[in-house]
Amino acid sequence: MRLFFSCLFLVSFFNVFSQEEKSEVKPVVKIDSLYREDQFYFSVTYNLLSQAPDGLKQDKFSAGLSAGFLRDIPLNKKRTHAIAAGLGLSYQNFFQNLTIFPDQNGTLVYNVNDYNEFVSNKYRQYLVDLPIEFRWRNSTYESHKFWRIYAGLKFSYVIASKSVLDDGEKTYKITNNPNVNKFQYGASIAAGYNTWNVYFYYGLNPLFKDVKTFSGEDLKMKTISAGLIFYIL
Repeated sequence: MRLFFSCLFLVSFFNVFSQEEKSEVKPVVKIDSLYREDQFYFSVTYNLLSQAPDGLKQDKFSAGLSAGFLRDIPLNKKRTHAIAAGLGLSYQNFFQNLTIFPDQNGTLVYNVNDYNEFVSNKYRQYLVDLPIEFRWRNSTYESHKFWRIYAGLKFSYVIASKSVLDDGEKTYKITNNPNVNKFQYGASIAAGYNTWNVYFYYGLNPLFKDVKTFSGEDLKMKTISAGLIFYIL
């Protein structure tokens, strides 16, 4: 009789234990098949000038900073192809030997000087940016770490500009130069993995409009930026 009750107790125990194991509920993983790569971006670049007049040289580190937000619009089911449009702000600084100063009549004179002819000279501008990107990436809904190539166009509007020339005797400050192209645009490309990406921008229209240097040379130089861009979800 004792053996019978002992066996009955063990059977009941294992039955209850197996029921508890079967009643375990696992969490349901929801797959987001409609994810987007909406991103904040921040870039740090070195600024160059192309198609510059003879004798123009850059000095020191001409830095550029930009930041903004991009809205992602996937184009295929796997969401590896997309376009994106956004809004941002940029700051660009150029240290170079193209001097700008007013003559006796107030007309702005542009001249390429040797560095020993002045103490310091720089030009800077602030812009509102509208970037448009055509995107390829191998991202998935499970991971935000992926390879990317984003190429496109960036349209910018100069909201403020300033050049400062110190010739050792007098300082010339030109604010919001009317000869600066307010509307600037160019081609851009960013490529990399995860947060770190290389970035390149080439301006397609001149920095200045209808301007000649003191020697009579057309001033058609364009801006180039190269550096790093960071995308943050």
